[in-house]
Amino acid sequence: MSKYDVVIVGGGPGGYVAAIRAAKSGLATALIEYDELGGTCLNRGCIPSKTYLKHGEVLETIQQANQYAIQIDNSRLDMPKVVSRKNNVIKQLNSGIKGLLRQNKVYVYDGYGYVNEDKSIQIKTESNEKTIYAENIVIATGSSVAIPPIEGVEDVPYDTSNTIFNLEEVPESMIIVGGGVIGVEIACAFNVFGTDVTIIEMADRILPLEDEEAAAFLQKELKDKGIAIHTSSQVTEMRNTGNKQALKVTRDNQDINLDADKILMCVGRKPNKTGLDNLALDYEGPFVKVNKHNGTNIEGIYAIGDVVGGYQLAHVASEEGIKVVDYILGRKQKSKAFTPRCVYSFPEIASVGLTEKEAKAKGIDIAVKKIDLAANGKAIAASENKGFMKIIADKKYNEVVGVVMVGSHVTEMISQATATMFLEGTVDELASMIFPHPTVSEGLFEAANAFLDKGIHYT
Repeated sequence: MSKYDVVIVGGGPGGYVAAIRAAKSGLATALIEYDELGGTCLNRGCIPSKTYLKHGEVLETIQQANQYAIQIDNSRLDMPKVVSRKNNVIKQLNSGIKGLLRQNKVYVYDGYGYVNEDKSIQIKTESNEKTIYAENIVIATGSSVAIPPIEGVEDVPYDTSNTIFNLEEVPESMIIVGGGVIGVEIACAFNVFGTDVTIIEMADRILPLEDEEAAAFLQKELKDKGIAIHTSSQVTEMRNTGNKQALKVTRDNQDINLDADKILMCVGRKPNKTGLDNLALDYEGPFVKVNKHNGTNIEGIYAIGDVVGGYQLAHVASEEGIKVVDYILGRKQKSKAFTPRCVYSFPEIASVGLTEKEAKAKGIDIAVKKIDLAANGKAIAASENKGFMKIIADKKYNEVVGVVMVGSHVTEMISQATATMFLEGTVDELASMIFPHPTVSEGLFEAANAFLDKGIHYT
């Protein structure tokens, strides 16, 4: 029986990052993965969606070329080539992960890992089975698509984020069930591709977990782009009518009937607990319960990523994987980190820390300042001046407790706010920094100065 210091079950962004950190630290490390390395994020989620959104961004720029004094005729989208490029991007990144694991001498097992309390792990494939042993085990089994119990759902063909990025033709119409991050991003891409998109969301707004003002801003922008949005609405029945798929949607006890060529289910994800049946783990709802070190109730067994719930984000899983390995090695743990959240919509939303509602719920006496990007020089030059910057800070020390950004490329700027908060920075310190001009990011500087009643371009 092969023995390792650390065995990671799952090769997604939590698992493979943990494996590399462990191996670099001198631990004998193995990783078990039954599918492609990179997990949902690389193969069916983050990377495919961002690839499609880039295609949409380029296509939208071409469609609006006249405002840049450029005449372009006869442009069209070649969907099979979009799918091919997406596959090539995934292949390139997948090969990179394989190379990193090989370079760092991480032993990779193909198959399903079934974990036992004695820390033996059975690795099963269709053709064989083997057993290995670990001093420490990291469960990084991720999550899978959740499908709601809608009447008739089993009789209607539908897509999920696992399949939508393989369509060889652009559908004329699409209904997206779920107005969260995944649904909104896919809606933006296919809207630009030419699909008639409708979003159905049970909550009273899209992106119900994000800043209310940011969600409202985006909802208006999407409607202006022609995306139909039904909030406070629930799909109660699905039917296959032959050429189209039909839905009954209920709102305020009133039923409306909708149909489309494609139905996309985006109502959330559920933890993947395959291989955990032999463990007497504690759970919080459907998720594996962990302590502040991501340890489970079983000594030497840890869990990270989507299987433990919380923010189901790739960068959270990676951070948790690194944290677990550092804990196993007895290294000093980092102080609490702040998690940036990004929505790659058109326009983008990026935030970190507390929203206004969350800060007030915690009893923090806050002040808030928001400035629009309408007057931002760089944004105007690029015709991308829709959006805003918002700073949320406590009144006592002006310490920044939250930042919300809406606009083009703000997902590339939010780390500046994250660093400020990690260092317990204040609005005064943000206002004292020198930001390059012209940039969209200087909107954060403008917001900080306006917060202090020292604004130059904003009051």
